[in-house]
Amino acid sequence: MQRNENPGLVAKYNLPVPRYTSYPTVPVWKDGIDTGQWKKTLVEQFRLHNHEEGISLYIHLPFCESLCTYCGCNKKISTHHGVEPEYLEMLEKEFDLYLRLLPEKPVLRELHLGGGTPTFFSPQHLERLVTFIKDRCRVHSEHEFSIEGHPNNTSSAHIRTLYRLGFRRISFGVQDNDPEVQRIINRIQPLENVRRVTEQARAAGFESVNYDLIYGLPKQTLRSIEKTFTEILELKPDRIAFYSYAHVPWTSRGQRLFDENDLPAAAEKLALYLKGKEMLTAAGYVDIGMDHFALPGDALYTAWKNGSLHRNFMGYTTQHTSLLLGLGVSSISDTGNAFAQNKKALHDYYDCLKKNELPVFRGYFLSEEDLRFRRYILAISCKGKTSFQQEDQAMLKQFTYPELVKLEADQLIKWDEQGLEVTATGRHFIRNICSAFDLYLQRNRDTHQPQFSKAI
Repeated sequence: MQRNENPGLVAKYNLPVPRYTSYPTVPVWKDGIDTGQWKKTLVEQFRLHNHEEGISLYIHLPFCESLCTYCGCNKKISTHHGVEPEYLEMLEKEFDLYLRLLPEKPVLRELHLGGGTPTFFSPQHLERLVTFIKDRCRVHSEHEFSIEGHPNNTSSAHIRTLYRLGFRRISFGVQDNDPEVQRIINRIQPLENVRRVTEQARAAGFESVNYDLIYGLPKQTLRSIEKTFTEILELKPDRIAFYSYAHVPWTSRGQRLFDENDLPAAAEKLALYLKGKEMLTAAGYVDIGMDHFALPGDALYTAWKNGSLHRNFMGYTTQHTSLLLGLGVSSISDTGNAFAQNKKALHDYYDCLKKNELPVFRGYFLSEEDLRFRRYILAISCKGKTSFQQEDQAMLKQFTYPELVKLEADQLIKWDEQGLEVTATGRHFIRNICSAFDLYLQRNRDTHQPQFSKAI
């Protein structure tokens, strides 16, 4: 492990850059999306891809019982579970509005329930939702259903119900085990609860259990992160997502509730990541890219190994569908050549659906150039390498190659005019490498840019 990581290199690349869950990135998208064009594009892509590939479906369940101050997700804090039926009614109405546009039943290849806290909803209400969806689709023989759960409120009834409905992958938000870190981020979560839900999921037959862990949280130290990993690795989750904390208090007001002086400096933050990675590697986990690790034998590892790994708004996935439909407040849909995002405020989302209108409020229709450069970014994110197309050479030479020269000088990549490969050191700076292919960013280097979280 590189204990003596160059502090100058860390400082140089610790810049605000996008996470590239999409390209073009969300700040480039346009408000007031043409819903007629969006519907037409969706139907065209559905006709092209539904029969062979099927579709992916993401459903956002935004409710949480308490505020985790680090969280940048769209959420609604409530201890009143009477909100569940109305939200389900709105989800059902939204899906029905889309179904009216489609020429045939969707082939459901991938379903993910995210949040918020999906396990805020009772097992009975989750069953109602999933049954409603399945009854209106043809479920693909190679489907994958997954859900995010909170260890504190995921019950054995949740686990049993989800398994019966076809779920085989579950992800638990662990973040950090240190009591002081948990206190300051307002996520008190005993290790016993993590152990309980993991054992219950495995006993029920779940094939893959993921833990989300975060580095760079306030009050984290090398000692505390080492203790967290020692405890977590005893439970041997199949996958671990070890994320960089994104400090964006200008969009996530909860992050203003703790002192920024408690955040580790950039070099300290990278040291936390390297310690975690060292322990993961020693325990047999493989770094598949973008801070995700998997045990050999897990389906995600297999997809990475054979080059079929895919990435969309749900994260890394083994399912490669060209159409992702997002349902629920703030959800994002992706047809491959267009994006559309739902209203972000719950009352606005409800108001649209009560008027029988799709609740989209912004999006983007990709040009041919966008599509080509999106492929470069996806290939770097998923495979750590990409090949350059001759038709892009003029744009690459003008905007991308000057950045690649700098990245190569710092030994982050190897490249020529045929293509690029990320080095071992470069894997810590994937976002920076992807940014070289972000033409919107490169064309406007000297103008004011939207703020993003820092890369390290």
